[in-house]
Amino acid sequence: MDIKIQKVEQSYLPNVDFSNIEFGRVYSDHMFVAEYSNGQWSTSSIVPYQDLCISPGNFTLHYGQSVFEGLKGYKGDHGEVYVFRPFDNMKRMNISAKRLCMPEIPEEIFIGGLKALLQLDRGWVPGVEGTSLYIRPFMFGADEYIGIKPCSAYKFIIFTCPVGSYYSEPLKVKIEQKYVRAAVGGTGYAKVAGNYAASLLPAQEALKEGYQQLIWTDSIHHERIEESGTMNLMFIINGAIVTPMTGETILSGITRDSILTIARDWGVRVEERDITVAEIIEGIEKGSVTEAFGTGTAATITHIKAIGYNGKDYHLPTVPEDSISNKILNYLHKLHRSRTEDKFNWLLHI
Repeated sequence: MDIKIQKVEQSYLPNVDFSNIEFGRVYSDHMFVAEYSNGQWSTSSIVPYQDLCISPGNFTLHYGQSVFEGLKGYKGDHGEVYVFRPFDNMKRMNISAKRLCMPEIPEEIFIGGLKALLQLDRGWVPGVEGTSLYIRPFMFGADEYIGIKPCSAYKFIIFTCPVGSYYSEPLKVKIEQKYVRAAVGGTGYAKVAGNYAASLLPAQEALKEGYQQLIWTDSIHHERIEESGTMNLMFIINGAIVTPMTGETILSGITRDSILTIARDWGVRVEERDITVAEIIEGIEKGSVTEAFGTGTAATITHIKAIGYNGKDYHLPTVPEDSISNKILNYLHKLHRSRTEDKFNWLLHI
C-alpha cells in the first residue's frame, strides 16, 4: 500500500513525562488517514495529528454513523514495539461497520496503516511500567448531507496516545435498574458511538451517588447482568470464572476472550452463561461470590470492591495477590511486553 507521509516539523515528544500521563489527554505526533468514496478505498496518508475540517452538514454530526476500536501497543525490554491482538480488533470493527451500513476496512489499510504509523511514532510507545500506547482507530460518514441514508464517503483514521492506568483502584459500582444500554435487535454488540453517548446520563447519576461505574442489566426486566460501562464483567463463583455470554446486547471483548482462553489453558473452570442479579447478591451474602472484576482494553482487569443494589452496598472480600484474576493479570502484563511465550500468537511485532 502506498502511504504518503507528512512529518511534523517539530516533535512534541520531548515535552512528555511518561511517568505521569493522564489517560487520553496527550496525543502522539502523527495520525493515519484513509478515505473511501465511489465504492472503493483510495488515498492513504500519515499526517501530523491535527484538527479535522468538516462541514456543519456532515452526516455523522447529525446521525452518528461512527464506529471505533481501542487497542494497545507496548514497549519490550529491548525497545521492541508490540501490539496486542490487532487482527481481532480489525475483525470486530468490520462487524460494527456492517451493522451501520459502512464499508469494511481491508487488512492492508487497517494493519498496514497501523504498522506504518507505529514505525514512525515508535518513540511514543512508553516503556514505564504500567503504561502503554493507546491506539484509537475510528471511521465516520463523511457526506455533507442531512438526509437519512448511508453515506457514500467515509474517513478512517488511526491516532494514538501514551497512557497510564484507566482505573487506579478497585471500583464501587451500581446495578442499573432504570436505564438501558442495549436491547435485542439494537447495536449493543457493536462499538458504535451512540452506545456510549446514551450511557453518559445514567453514569453521571451514579457518580453523584458515589459509584464509579454501572452494571448494566437486561432491557426488559433488569434481572440479568450484562456488562459494565467500559468493561465486560466476570465473577468468581465457587472457584469458577463465570461471565455472561456475549450476544446481541453484550460486546465481544477481546480482553474478555484473552482471559477466558488463558484460564481454560491453565485448567481453570470457566462458565459462560446467564447470571442473574439475585444470584450475585445472594452469592456475596453467602460467600460463594468471592470476586467481581471488569475486563477491557483500557481496564485490563479491574477489581470491584462493592456493588450497589436497591439502596444497599454489598462489599466483596479483598482480592489476594495469588488469586486467579491477579495471576492472569500478571501474565498479561508479561505477555504484552513479550516477557513470556506468546503461545496464542497474539502479539504483532512492529
